[in-house]
Amino acid sequence: MTEKEVILTAAGLQKLEEELEQLKTVKRREVAQRIKEAISYGDLSENSEYEEAKNEQAFIEGRIITLEKMLRNARVISGDELNTGIVSVGSTVKVKDLEFDEEMEFKIVGSAESDPTQNKISNESPVGLALLGKSKGSIVDVNVPAGVVRYEILDIKVD
Repeated sequence: MTEKEVILTAAGLQKLEEELEQLKTVKRREVAQRIKEAISYGDLSENSEYEEAKNEQAFIEGRIITLEKMLRNARVISGDELNTGIVSVGSTVKVKDLEFDEEMEFKIVGSAESDPTQNKISNESPVGLALLGKSKGSIVDVNVPAGVVRYEILDIKVD
């Protein structure tokens, strides 16, 4: 089975690399020290500190594996691949909600970078999918759980 390509911006790649480095160099050591301390308390069968530290260790190791896999399958979108004529991963898109007459701005990123609180939406999300490949002035219908939302693309920028 082939692994799924992970599309990232350069900033997203750097963020994942930094997280991986932090987990490998700092967090691993911290958890190993906590396990060592918990073992020194004696009976492991009723040692909640030991259980908690082992669970955190498992989480950290799982996250390291996930990040390594993502980085191995990463494709970084370069500025050369982007143009302001159409929406693509890496574009910042200004849209107008035609029903509520509200303007919003979204940055289209790969799913590994998405963060709706920062208006970074995944290229795989309903809004991201609907916007991809469209040009300025296009009207886009987005199927969302509450129905259909209509956006007009006002501007496309490349950072």
